[in-house]
Amino acid sequence: MSNIEIKEISCKEYGKCIKLTNGDVEVVVTVDMGPRIIKYNLPKKENIFCNNTEQVYEKTGWKILGGHRLWMAPEHEVLSYEPDNSPIEYEIKEDSLHVLGNPGKTTGLRKEMFIKIDENGTNVLVRHRITNNNLWAVEFAPWALSVMASGGKEVIPINKEDTGFLGNCWLGLWPYTKMNDHRIWWGDKYITLSQDINEESKFKLGMTNPLGWAAYFNNNMVFIKKFQYCACNKYPDNNLNFATFTNGFILEIERMGALTMIASGDKCEHVELWTIIDDVKCPEDNDGSIDETLDSFSFSGCGCDDDNSDGCGCSDDKDGCCSNDQDDCCNENDGDCRC
Repeated sequence: MSNIEIKEISCKEYGKCIKLTNGDVEVVVTVDMGPRIIKYNLPKKENIFCNNTEQVYEKTGWKILGGHRLWMAPEHEVLSYEPDNSPIEYEIKEDSLHVLGNPGKTTGLRKEMFIKIDENGTNVLVRHRITNNNLWAVEFAPWALSVMASGGKEVIPINKEDTGFLGNCWLGLWPYTKMNDHRIWWGDKYITLSQDINEESKFKLGMTNPLGWAAYFNNNMVFIKKFQYCACNKYPDNNLNFATFTNGFILEIERMGALTMIASGDKCEHVELWTIIDDVKCPEDNDGSIDETLDSFSFSGCGCDDDNSDGCGCSDDKDGCCSNDQDDCCNENDGDCRC
């Protein structure tokens, strides 16, 4: 008998939702609006995502409601901020949920999410899809944003690949970003970014992240997001596949897919694999402490690890990575795509 239960529930702030649980983890997805994953948590534990319940939900305008959402990059007033306030279609399957947003009235783009939960444990696979319903091609990248609850610390790995005379990592800074912001720590192997409820100013950093993961420590838990990086892709924001943002009440972990010209009727996809681990102490701001913490739960950093090769974007569709028929997208050592 399956441990997985998927059912309709009602949430005061968001209306009708769908809850997926296997007894070890819970996922709540909005269907009176969206598509948006509003909750991801261990039973009787705090939501790992932020919920902005102080902002009254209305049917007009785009709202900062928190959770995990799907946008289009690069950031644009119309392309990114089209409202997602209308009821959406959904289909419940044995171990997964398919939510299908409404075609954008302005953009002509339709967003979908396929959320799959394991029989046991906390792994959740999220496949994002955007279909171009216009009569013309549109260039964009799928952009998945996980809005984390306040008070935690993010850990981002730094690429240490020896590339000789060439650079191996590129950083993107926004006009309001201060390199000496007290919330960020620059290490040799890792970068950390802390969410500070007493600091209202904005901070955003973009970078290449070929290692395919980022982690967020909060409330004695750690949330890990894994994804695929392909060196043969072109990414938005001057070829950056990863970004993070924080202000006084949230921290966002943002992953961008390939920047592609999507023909009329075509679609793009990208995949993330999520995990929550309980009883994990937040590491200090030094490489040794972070290494020790990651080792404590036998963390495998590669976004293309063998146990979840289909779940982290390394299946035959290659997440838009390669234009040929190669199935072996990811190098087994670093998750990089060698086309």
